[in-house]
Amino acid sequence: MNNRILGALRSPITFSVLAGVLIGALFLVGTGADPIASYEAVLTGSLGADGIGSTLTTGTSVLGMALALAIPLRAGLINLGGDGQLVLGGITAAVTGIYSPLPAPLTVVLALLAGMAAGAAYATLAALCENHFGVPLLVSSLLLSYPAMSLASYLARYPLKEPGSSLPQTRALPDGVALPAFGDSTVTWGLVLVVLAAAAYWFTDKRTAIGYEIRMTGLNARFSAYAGVERRGLTLKLMSVSGATAGLVGAIGVLSFPYRFVDGSLTAPGYTWTGLTAALLATAAPLGTVVASFFFAVLQVGGLAMERTTEVPRELTQVLQAIVIVFLAARLSFPSRWFNRRKEAV
Repeated sequence: MNNRILGALRSPITFSVLAGVLIGALFLVGTGADPIASYEAVLTGSLGADGIGSTLTTGTSVLGMALALAIPLRAGLINLGGDGQLVLGGITAAVTGIYSPLPAPLTVVLALLAGMAAGAAYATLAALCENHFGVPLLVSSLLLSYPAMSLASYLARYPLKEPGSSLPQTRALPDGVALPAFGDSTVTWGLVLVVLAAAAYWFTDKRTAIGYEIRMTGLNARFSAYAGVERRGLTLKLMSVSGATAGLVGAIGVLSFPYRFVDGSLTAPGYTWTGLTAALLATAAPLGTVVASFFFAVLQVGGLAMERTTEVPRELTQVLQAIVIVFLAARLSFPSRWFNRRKEAV
C-alpha cells in the first residue's frame, strides 16, 4: 500500500496538481486570504447543489474539446485549430437547425451530424496542408482557425442576424430543435454524447489495432513508420476525428441554451485552450483526460464562487492551471531523486 502511495506521489501529474494547490495556498496567504476557506468555496461552489449543474455544463465543453485535441496528441500531432473547428461546427448546426424542413427530432440529429462533418472537413484541410504542402500541422491548424471564425462572425452579424437585435447572433432555432435537458437543469444530453465519445476513445485506444498504432506513433514516430504505419493516412484519420469531435461540441453549444449561435460565445470561455491543457496534463490518456477535464471545470466554475464568497479574484484559478502546467513541463526530476533517497534510506 505504501509503495502504491509513493508511486502515485511520484507521478508527474499528481505532483503537479499538489504543487499547484500548495503554491496557490501560498498566494492566498500572501494576499491575506484564508486558503482553507477559499478552497472550500471552490469545492462547494462547483460540486454543491447549486453549482454541480454549471460544472457539468462547463465540463461538457471542456471534456469535448479535450478529447478533440487528445486524439491526435496521442500520436504526437498537435491540433491548435480547435477554435475554428468548434465555431464552424456551431454555425453549421445553426444553419441546419434554422433551414431544415425535417421534424424537430430529426433536425436535431441532422444538425449534430452537420456540425461534426463541418469540423471534420476543416480539420482534414489542415492535415492536407501538412501532407501535400509541407506546412506543419501546428501552424496550418492554428492559422485556419481565423478564416473559420471570421466567416461565422459574418454570418451571425449579417445574413443570419436576428432582426431587431443589437447582439451579433443568429435567429433562434425553431421550437423543439434543441437537445433535451435533464429535469430543470441546464445539463443536456450533450453531456451523454461527449461521455460516449470518451468511451469510444478509450475502447479504440486500449482494444484496437489502430489504437496501438496511434500510441506507438506517439512514442516513436520513426519506429512506427519502420513497422509499416503510414503517417500521412494516420494524420488524415486522426485530424478528421479530432475536427468532428470539436464540431460536435460546437453543435451541442448551439442546440443548448440560448438555442442560437452567438458570435464569440463558443470561443470566449477558452474551452479549446482549457481542453488542450487537460489533454497535456493527462498525456492524452483517455481516462486521464476525463479526470483532468473535470478538474479544470471545477476550477473554472469554483473560481467564480470563490470570488463571490471570499472576494478572492477568480484569476487565481488560472494561476493554479499555469502552475500545474509549469511543473508538468519541468518533468519534476527532483521529486524522483528525493523519493529514491527515501527508499534507499528505508
